[in-house]
Amino acid sequence: MTRRSTFTDQSVTYGAIGATLDPDLLRYPPAGFRPAEDAVRLGSGQERFDRAAESLMTWGIQQGAGFTVTDVSAGTGAQYPGIVYDADGTPLAEQPGPRTEDRFGADGTPYIAAGVTATLRRKGRFRTRSIPVLVVYVIDEPHRIGFAYGTTGEGPESGEESFILEHRDDDTVWLTIRSMYRGSGGLRDLFSGGRRARRELTRLELRALHPAGGV
Repeated sequence: MTRRSTFTDQSVTYGAIGATLDPDLLRYPPAGFRPAEDAVRLGSGQERFDRAAESLMTWGIQQGAGFTVTDVSAGTGAQYPGIVYDADGTPLAEQPGPRTEDRFGADGTPYIAAGVTATLRRKGRFRTRSIPVLVVYVIDEPHRIGFAYGTTGEGPESGEESFILEHRDDDTVWLTIRSMYRGSGGLRDLFSGGRRARRELTRLELRALHPAGGV
């Protein structure tokens, strides 16, 4: 069974909320956005999946990529619970209730949930960037977990990024990062500096949960 929880109560700086779930994102991105998808194998086994999942859902990727996560707020909690499907893709006649219990990491950090807002701060060569984000959906399945956030304020980029962890049938554990961003214009886009910075950030994010450089 599959359930996705999507938050719809607050505004982001783009219209295609949840587009990182679209299988055709790379071929048909929303107009004006640059799509990307990258994946890395983190190892094998249930223990590796469980450890990586806990880190993922408590901001481990962002912290491992050099961000300080501040101003975390749970939001209003008004969220769409999604629809649960069977293995054939048919909606269940009787829909189970959404997960309601709170989940926490070993250090007491609450798991990321739909509707959470936060500010990601990262020091650059000349200044510290602050990126306000809103968690627009969460995936919570037995062998697949993750979330996506979108930008909610002014900055060099506008868009959405997802971080999905999978424990596959062959027992391997994979992290997939998908994104769609558009620049705010100006010299940053003209000279592709924004694109290079985005690729470097994705490289750091992919390494954040890896046993050789993360959890």
